[in-house]
Amino acid sequence: MDKDYTILINRKHPLPEDFIPEHLVDIGLPFDAVPGEPKRLLEEKTARSALELITRSRSEGLNLYCISGYRSYRRQKELFTGDPYVAPPGSSEHQSGLALDMSCPAVQMELTEAFAETKEGIWLNRHAALFGFIIRYPKNKEHITGIPWEPWHIRYVTRSLASYLSLTGLTLEEYHMLENPVDFSNLK
Repeated sequence: MDKDYTILINRKHPLPEDFIPEHLVDIGLPFDAVPGEPKRLLEEKTARSALELITRSRSEGLNLYCISGYRSYRRQKELFTGDPYVAPPGSSEHQSGLALDMSCPAVQMELTEAFAETKEGIWLNRHAALFGFIIRYPKNKEHITGIPWEPWHIRYVTRSLASYLSLTGLTLEEYHMLENPVDFSNLK
């Protein structure tokens, strides 16, 4: 999976319990977490794209913050309670190092649907694809993703695939269900 940014990770397509992504880094993104916490880690290309995204948002006067990046299988197991917002261990994209939860001071750094109505949430929804990210669990697609709407959860899939999904309105599940999907796995 090292370079397959288009991989589908969910309850039907889980990661192995022992999967740990290569090249996890903490490049100093603005996190609502103290240095040294594992949730500050992201896969390297994902981290660099997140830095570009945050830098651009800050240049426009916004205050996006990272809340949670990498999460090990063991940590996901500790968090899993059966809540529909918390994926079972192995099926969380956070284990891949490709997912990032974001928030802002306007909603007290909470992971809440109210984030979508903030200036930061609106900007993220409109601009994420330019940096290779998708809003992974969009509104009105719960029946497809199996996860309620999470306007704060972004997933790195490459700029090419993010643009395609943004333009078509498809989820990652729908993309993987296409008979002849465009292969974005080798594109930058």
